[in-house]
Formats: sequence, C-alpha cells, structure tokens
Amino acid sequence: MKSMGRTDLPAAQQQALRSAIRWEWFTIGYTAVTIFVIALVVGGSQAMKTAWIEDMLSLIPQISFLVALLFIRKPPTRAFPFGLHRVMGVGHLVAGVALLAVGGNLAFEAISGLVAGEHPSIGTVQLFGHTIWLGWLMVAVMTVIVIGPFFYGHAKAKLAPRLHNKVLYADADMAKADWTSTVASIVGVLGVGVGLWWLDGAAALFISIGIVWDGWRNSRAAILDLIDQRARTEDDARPHPLIARIAHRVEEFPWVREAAVRMRDMGQVFHVEVFVVPRQGEIGIDDIETVRETVAALDWKVQDVVVIATRALPEEAMPAKPQQSHRDA
Repeated sequence: MKSMGRTDLPAAQQQALRSAIRWEWFTIGYTAVTIFVIALVVGGSQAMKTAWIEDMLSLIPQISFLVALLFIRKPPTRAFPFGLHRVMGVGHLVAGVALLAVGGNLAFEAISGLVAGEHPSIGTVQLFGHTIWLGWLMVAVMTVIVIGPFFYGHAKAKLAPRLHNKVLYADADMAKADWTSTVASIVGVLGVGVGLWWLDGAAALFISIGIVWDGWRNSRAAILDLIDQRARTEDDARPHPLIARIAHRVEEFPWVREAAVRMRDMGQVFHVEVFVVPRQGEIGIDDIETVRETVAALDWKVQDVVVIATRALPEEAMPAKPQQSHRDA
C-alpha cells in the first residue's frame, strides 16, 4: 500500500505499514495455534476457559485492522467526500464493544461460580504410558504461549506511532499485557491443585475484568474519535502536537495576525481547519493557497486542509498561544 485516500505515504510509513500487516498475519496464525492447543488442555478450569476465550477475542483487533485497510486506501468520492478513513475507527469500536460484552459475561459467570461455591475439577490424562495431572499440562502450555505476545506486542507498539493507528496501538497494548492473564490462569490451576478451589474462580474474574477494561478503554476512545473530539495522539494521552505546530507555522506568515486550528482524527489521517485573522482587510487567493500548501506539507497525516479567513478566532479552535477555556478539555 502506497497511499491512504489521496494521501501518498512516505517511504518510512510504507515500510511500517508492510511490517504491521506482516505482524498482524503472524499474530493471527500464532493465536490460532494457541487457541487449538489450549482447547486440548482446558479441562474444568474456569480460569483456563476464560483465558481461552480471551485468546479468541484477541483476534478481533487484527481482523479489524486488516479489513479496514481494504477501505481506507480508496480515494474520496462525491458519495464519501472525506474518504473511508472512518472504517478504521468503526473497526476500533467493534473490537472494543466485543471485548466489553464478552468480558462482562465472563465476569458474571466467574462471580456466580464463586458465590455458588462451585469446585472445579481437573482430572488426569494418559501420556506416553504415564498418568499425569492435567493441571501440569495446562501450566506448561500457558508458560510457553506467553512468549509470543512479548515479541509482537513490542513490535506493534513501535509501528503504531509511525502510522498513527489506534487499532494497532490497542492491539499492541493488549498483547503486552497478556502475560497477566497467563499468570492468573496458572495461579488458578495451581490453586485447584493445592485445594484452594476459589483461586480458579478468582483468576477467571481477574482475567475477565482485564477484558472488560480493555473493552471499555477502546470503546470510549473509538466513540470519542467518531464524534469528532480534538485529534489526540495514538495512545490518547494528550492532544496531538501537530495542532499547535500548524498554528505556530501559519502565524509566521507576515500577513497573518493570529491563527487557530480545529483538527479532527479521521482514523489514520487528519482533517484540518485553519482560521486566520489577517492584518489587513483584504487578502489574495494566492495567500490562502500558500497557507494551505504549507500546512499540507508539514505532515503526511494531513489529508485535507481548509483555510478560513475570519475577523475573530472561534473559541473552540486551538490558537498558537492557547488560553485557558472551559472548552479546552
């Protein structure tokens, strides 16, 4: 992929996108194997069942990312004048809602089992002519499969900022935190082995709460972007620094007295509205066009630029020298 809509990707972003696609396909393959292996040893442990379902849910961000790429590369049309970049945000929302719904159901089941005092049963299996407690196989499997997320989680975390992709960032964040679920499932299984039956349910509850938290965080971030909150960084930690950078750059033009920016996140690219207050009453079309081209050249993520000459800056737009306001949140 060399473009997103009408934005031509720089060479570094093209390489990052190719790497991200490869990592997503690798993750799908790796996760499919882990789902199959866990299914062989899941037994009667509620913690193992919850971890198993969590692995299934972890496929949603990768599938959403790959499907969204098929749409966002298409250029704008009259039917979709801003392009189809929002599909990435829709995929982000679908992943978040699925995690929230299934995680909530798993948490309810874990709490119900603890309240009812259900004692999980982990039996034995015959392996190479020997009788082995199934719990040891569970622990061995979970210890091995946790290795993969450490590698592809960190790899995706490095690629997400380069592409400004929140789905990729959420996927990486979930992968890096996957070890906590694995450790919880191991603790739950060993708890059953030493007679602490409630540890299995407690571990299942811990894992399901993690799923709910991931679902809530991703659903909230996706909804806020879809309803056009001010553009933020890929981790949603702060307003995107490109907003202030654009405002400062526009104010460097000699005919501009002050400027402010209103920027929305379309999924992986930005739609930018620049408000300028000229020093004189009249300005030329060439002046406006120069500002537009300059802003578009600042960053590859700037998909659309609208320059608006006005007598006063709107309060909701971010000026080069921001002032405290009740609308700054």
